[in-house]
Amino acid sequence: MDKQTTSKKRVEWGFMIALLVIISLAFAVLIEPFFGAIVWGVVVAVLFRPVHDRLLSRFPDRANLCAVITLVLILLLVVVPTILLGMALAQEAASLYTRIENGDIDFGAAFAAFENSLPSWMQAQLAAYGYGDVASIRAEIEQSISAILEFLLAQLLSVGQGAFQFMLGLGVMLYLTFFLLRDGRGLTERIGEMIPLDETKRDILLERFLVVIRATIKGSLIIAIIQGGLGGLIFWALDIRGALLWAVLMGVFSLIPAIGTGFVWIPVALYLVVTGAVWQGIVLILCGVFLISMVDNVVRPILVGRDTRMPDYVVLISTLGGLQLFGINGIVIGPLVAALFIAIWSIFSEMHQVNGNREKLSG
Repeated sequence: MDKQTTSKKRVEWGFMIALLVIISLAFAVLIEPFFGAIVWGVVVAVLFRPVHDRLLSRFPDRANLCAVITLVLILLLVVVPTILLGMALAQEAASLYTRIENGDIDFGAAFAAFENSLPSWMQAQLAAYGYGDVASIRAEIEQSISAILEFLLAQLLSVGQGAFQFMLGLGVMLYLTFFLLRDGRGLTERIGEMIPLDETKRDILLERFLVVIRATIKGSLIIAIIQGGLGGLIFWALDIRGALLWAVLMGVFSLIPAIGTGFVWIPVALYLVVTGAVWQGIVLILCGVFLISMVDNVVRPILVGRDTRMPDYVVLISTLGGLQLFGINGIVIGPLVAALFIAIWSIFSEMHQVNGNREKLSG
């Protein structure tokens, strides 16, 4: 091949790469309004893929029917309960906000009772650090909790006010999920063909991706649902007001390793103890330590396995970064990107090690 032909080929490849980058960026801008719907469509499709495959094994020639049945299950098990939960959560958050504003819940009084139960030397230390003014503490605590509830209510009400946008996003998610279930294997094979690796490495890469995605989803969402649901049941059994709200908060905080569900149940347990509900507070502490907090250690290895578990500090940083960049969708996107990052570098390291061993043998 002469230099002119080589130069022409380089120009063609350069033009195609530039065109590919420009069109890809334009397409990303085009679908940006439905980014959340696309993310959750992929998440739900990956979670329910085993159900679809089991149906397909029984009805091998009815791919559309199997996808529709799986989609109906997703509606009944995920979408409808989520909508009902959001409606109930909005009502409960509004009720709790009203009680705090009306003074029915007095956190300052609880702090004063707690302070009076402390030894005199510890009370002096609190006063020295500026925590002796009960009135200012009451105002700060109530202002912080009110701000959290206002934010939560604003998010829930924005969904209701933007009902058309919500329904449109939900429709896109379900539509995409249907095709991902029905044509998922074909899409995976087509993507695999575009990866410039030999067949063995390509299969390992795709398999690792699927394992990491499934492990991340199970390790995050399912554990959060279990811990939040268990915590909510315990709060309800102890007749603690706002059990649904506390359950959702525990589910959210369980996604953050360094914080966890203890960020919710520990302050509530202390509040119960210092306000006179001693046995409820003690029961909540025992259930929090031996039931809620143990779910992660017991259930996660069963669902995920230890080999695919990421270090807690990676999950923490990626979750917080995802929340800051992508909002609520970052709960999944952050750890997923981190997991894929680790998987890619692991595969690259293995490939480099194999190549190094081959060079030594050939030398």
